[in-house]
Amino acid sequence: MWPESSEQKQELRSGLTTGCCATACCVAAAQALLARKQPTKVEVLLPRGQLVELSIECYQPLEGGMRTATIKDAGDDPDATHGATVFVELRLTQEKGVRFKPAAGVGTVTRVGLALDVGEPAINPVPRKMMLAHLLNAAEVYQYEGGFEVSVGVENGEQIALKTMNPRLGILGGLSILGTTGIVRPYSCAAYIASIRQGVDVARANGVTHIAATTGSSSEAAIKQYYQLPDMALIEMGDFIGALLKHLKKAPVDKVTICGGFGKISKLANGHMDLNSRTSSIEFSHLAEMAVAVGADSQLADKILQANTSIEVLHLCQAQGLDLAAEVCRRALGVLQTMLKNTHIVLEVWAIDRKGEFVGHMTAEDLR
Repeated sequence: MWPESSEQKQELRSGLTTGCCATACCVAAAQALLARKQPTKVEVLLPRGQLVELSIECYQPLEGGMRTATIKDAGDDPDATHGATVFVELRLTQEKGVRFKPAAGVGTVTRVGLALDVGEPAINPVPRKMMLAHLLNAAEVYQYEGGFEVSVGVENGEQIALKTMNPRLGILGGLSILGTTGIVRPYSCAAYIASIRQGVDVARANGVTHIAATTGSSSEAAIKQYYQLPDMALIEMGDFIGALLKHLKKAPVDKVTICGGFGKISKLANGHMDLNSRTSSIEFSHLAEMAVAVGADSQLADKILQANTSIEVLHLCQAQGLDLAAEVCRRALGVLQTMLKNTHIVLEVWAIDRKGEFVGHMTAEDLR
């Protein structure tokens, strides 16, 4: 579970996905088995044509194969797997082709709605394609006519997975091997966005018709308690509301509740689809304009413009009996309705304060 994100800006560094790490391990193990080489660094060709170099930490002979490992560097992305040891146990087989298996720390799919069938190891399609392509290339280079058995694992992966949404998605026993480009963009968090989509898909596939998407742990706890929703109905969208809405256009449910901190919801009310401070800021002029719309005088508007935080603005308005939070939720709801105008989804918005208490709420019924 992620906390509500920071509003502090910083320079950020990209990293590499678990799928890229597993592919590097395959490249190293194939060279060890087919060419008797043990390079300390190997190159991986990413899906968009970029070559990246990864360090190989160890080579360990196995019966009929080789175990290789690398350390995942997620850059400055808040990724639970940053620093984890990703490994591959590669074995040569007489049967041609590539067969994937989970090793320790990689989970198994137990629910419908994901890109993989129930019972399959949680190694996503793009990482599979990357490993397949690199192994077939190695077979061609070294004139090998057999096949490969690829077991992908992550050291301590079962414990790390408890910090992710895997258990909620029905991926049990460990982590998923993820990635669509091979690159982890800081705070684009491809893995996080993928888990948002997967969360919606799993909920739909299992008959959940009302989902609640939240910006962090406080908002999730509040809305879960209010509606008594099952975990499967709870979607941790973080700051990525745009990614959620984009997916809901293709995969709608009957009802969607958006719940977040007051400041985050004010950004949504201003039309922002990424609620992180690197791309959107609290706009006090916008808060002042909304406060005036619910009755604030010029004196209060001036105080709002000089405020330091959105919660300070909220308290200034509450002190004068003005329901700014309801206006923020109303406008946020309007943005949602515009984004999802061609769907029949029933929408509502809730805002919480820093104590996790509800301060604002708006439904479509309230707008009529």
